[in-house]
Amino acid sequence: MQQRTIGDRTVSAIGLGGMPMSIEGRPDAERSIATVHAALDAGVTLIDTADAYHRDANEVGHNEELVARALREYGAGAADVLVATKGGHLRPGDGTWTRNGDPAYLKRAAKESARRLGVEAIGLYQFHRPDPAVPYAESVGALRDLLDEGVIQMAGISNADIAQIDEAREVLGGRLASVQNQWSPAFRSSRQELEHCAGLGIAFLPWSPLGGIANAKDLAERHGVFQRVADETGASVYRVTLAWHLALAPVVVPIPGASRPASIRDSAAAADLELTADQVALLSA
Repeated sequence: MQQRTIGDRTVSAIGLGGMPMSIEGRPDAERSIATVHAALDAGVTLIDTADAYHRDANEVGHNEELVARALREYGAGAADVLVATKGGHLRPGDGTWTRNGDPAYLKRAAKESARRLGVEAIGLYQFHRPDPAVPYAESVGALRDLLDEGVIQMAGISNADIAQIDEAREVLGGRLASVQNQWSPAFRSSRQELEHCAGLGIAFLPWSPLGGIANAKDLAERHGVFQRVADETGASVYRVTLAWHLALAPVVVPIPGASRPASIRDSAAAADLELTADQVALLSA
């Protein structure tokens, strides 16, 4: 599979987002583990998770534990996988999302995530979403301290604007490895952040690159131009969409969520689909 770079690590150009395996409507654990194994078989070496990817209030870290189990059961072939997790978002169990950017909380959360993942140091730890009650520099300062303490190997941020990207770079002393923002055919307001990351050489990880759990099934209907290119290439509209992501900049590493082996196999194949310049321009218009 085509490779890309996050910080000092080389990863597959397509990652796997773990959220659908752990929130409402999730499949049983065996199908989720089969999905992770299918991703690894297809050459995926980046898995994105978070401590907030769970359904019930008493199961914080459900997806982290699921990913850790899948990697253990896969065996030695999982040694090169970069597991990226996040902290600072919480789910109280009623379907809502809350935030906590308190530095002390983030440090505790990171150490708990490392324990659940079964690692001495988290490969990539990301501040999940800014907390308006806490100065951004203080929240990111927790990641700086975690880097210095060796609790995490790389630091990233999520749901950030350009000013926050620049502030995080400054707080981290130039060690910002990634930015994870929403980006898809339907959601393009992160274009400036994507281009900013491309200019800085910082990995840009689009979340919900196919439009999200609820909307992905309607991608072809809502964005007919993507289906037109799919018809031209003989690939699925989902594969075309991810290939478009990859064509936008060499720092882009989309992380489509999946809960079925067939879905991640199709997504992974996007790394080998080359679109023409005209097709990229058409999809980007």
